[in-house]
Amino acid sequence: MTADLRTRHQELSDLLNRYRWEYYTLDAPTVPDADFDALMRELENMEREHPELVTLDSPTQQVGPPMDSSFTAVTHPAQMLSLDDAFSLDEARAWHSRVSEQIRARGLTDAGYMCELKIDGLAVDLLYVDGVLNRAATRGDGRVGEDVTTNVRTISAIPYRLKGQASGTVEVRGEVFMTLAGFADLNDALIEDGKKAFANPRNAAAGSLRLKDARVTATRPLTFLCHGLGVCDIPLATLEETYETFAAWGLPTSDRRRVVHSMDEIETYIDQLGQDRPHLAHEIDGAVIKVNDIGAQNALGATVRAPRWAVAYKFPPVEVTTKLLDIRIGVGRTGRVTPYGVMTPVTVAGSTVDRATLHNGFEVKRKAVLIGDTVILRKAGDVIPEIVGPVLADRDGSEREFVMPTVCPQCGATLTYEKDGDADLRCPNRRSCPAQLRERLIHLSSRQGLDIEGLGEKAVDAILAAQVVSDEGDVFDLTADKLLACPLFQKADKSSPDPVLTKNGEKLLTQLEAAKTKPFDRYLVALSIRHIGKGVAPVIAAHYPTIEALRSASEEELSSVDGVGPVLAASIRAWFQVDWHQVIIDKWQAAGAMRGAAVEASDLPQTLAGLNVVVTGSVPGFTRDGANQAVVARGGKATGSVSKNTAVVVAGDGAGSKLDKATKLGVPVIDAADFARLLDEGLRVVSNAPGA
Repeated sequence: MTADLRTRHQELSDLLNRYRWEYYTLDAPTVPDADFDALMRELENMEREHPELVTLDSPTQQVGPPMDSSFTAVTHPAQMLSLDDAFSLDEARAWHSRVSEQIRARGLTDAGYMCELKIDGLAVDLLYVDGVLNRAATRGDGRVGEDVTTNVRTISAIPYRLKGQASGTVEVRGEVFMTLAGFADLNDALIEDGKKAFANPRNAAAGSLRLKDARVTATRPLTFLCHGLGVCDIPLATLEETYETFAAWGLPTSDRRRVVHSMDEIETYIDQLGQDRPHLAHEIDGAVIKVNDIGAQNALGATVRAPRWAVAYKFPPVEVTTKLLDIRIGVGRTGRVTPYGVMTPVTVAGSTVDRATLHNGFEVKRKAVLIGDTVILRKAGDVIPEIVGPVLADRDGSEREFVMPTVCPQCGATLTYEKDGDADLRCPNRRSCPAQLRERLIHLSSRQGLDIEGLGEKAVDAILAAQVVSDEGDVFDLTADKLLACPLFQKADKSSPDPVLTKNGEKLLTQLEAAKTKPFDRYLVALSIRHIGKGVAPVIAAHYPTIEALRSASEEELSSVDGVGPVLAASIRAWFQVDWHQVIIDKWQAAGAMRGAAVEASDLPQTLAGLNVVVTGSVPGFTRDGANQAVVARGGKATGSVSKNTAVVVAGDGAGSKLDKATKLGVPVIDAADFARLLDEGLRVVSNAPGA
């Protein structure tokens, strides 16, 4: 495996994690669904061919982004998974063939398939105890979500008390969304009040449900439909029985669901839904196909992020045409220069679009678009757009070719390629380029970095405009006087002729002080060392708990650390060789920052030191992440795939292909019941393990 492959894997992981955060948490996606899906597929294919690249924090192993800390964290009784996508009927047929074959081979009950709508809204989890709504939460990362009970109670479609259901616990899953008519009325009211309208119904629903004031949520036209079941004290045999029971309890269910018994019937359902789609009261972006029998679902199990018994068929993207007014470029944190199209605003699939990424100069040429073209704009997944290409018949000769700039539009530095064959031009003025500094400051304050609340895009723009910082090293030297130089942090005071600091300014100073004591691994992320993300940072910090220790480590020593490797080792050494990077460190240390507790080695016995361990299926007493963390705490490496280098596979209920592969390769396997003994005793509990 080449260094370039590892580099691309890290780039894909960073991009996808950022895009998920923007989409799910900020309700402000910045890339088309098609771009996200294409990047995810590239990552999945790469990890399928090179399973050693899979890490616990890989986007392929995650359901959703980290939770917003402004809401109370709640753990779902049963994990809320995502869905695998099928982008064509061929892919849907392949899924059906695979699942139906497993049902037959395992002698499972075949109760057909439940076909239902894929509503474009926000997934929520409703917990009813003894018939009363006890708690409501967003999906979050699948295991931990945000407590939105107060807001959910304002949605009239969600009953506070179930009809005729007096005892036991029931976990109801569903989608909070807005109808198209409700969305239009809300935007009209917002515009009339001089406020910004929402881009689409999905963003409107997500933003409304996550408001801090439930009284405002109550004024929003939110509704709800059920689409699944978590834990349940009442025996239910099929999804159809589940939905009928939900309806009897007064929970809203879709009248467009169908139970079918063949792929031909599934295709008929999809075809009819596609025809009816323009006439539905709400937006959908596809159909969901599920195994109807709940016992069969449990037997088929799930991957780390999605059930094997369900698939989401995504409709082909919607296309419109609009005028490409200009092509401009943006500069990112690493200096990467990205062209994007600026277009005449156009409404497509319920939202207004006026720009779309073009990735790089080579992509502009490949798509053969000219400034002034009428272009085809596609909304893959019905959310965010991509430029497909020009409408050649509409050209009148006034169009002009886009020329990729040779200098940075922000600082004037000559743009360069880092190495031969690169597709992306970069600005080499790493320290002083305003665009790069802006992105580094935003990254520094992100949740993966130092998690400095109050230092978002607006605040960063304000302090840069006021020129109170020259680089990120100055961030901990911000004072009340310096913030008062920024209009954003000023407010009038009747008792003084001079402006005083706003509450947000005071909060920012408090947050900066608190950030000084963040653990060292957070600082490793904040330093913007290429390829260091939140996944590998704790590994590095465990071996090198101070910046001095890391600076003195040789490339060979760094490469020998499990999980680091030569590419990252070279990147770390290269970072320390840049003189102004040391200036950043000096400024932070002089301000009393970077003095938080270092990541300490585990006090637990290192019974699995150096061993690759795969945990598949459910393990009693452990979540999936908890089991993997227990392996790591005892010196092992929790890997996501089975290979000849795997020391042992822990097979719990629902273990599937990984168990089959272990058997084929002759890798030792133990039951989940012996997992605790494995942690305490190591491979001695494995009768056929080498050295056991």
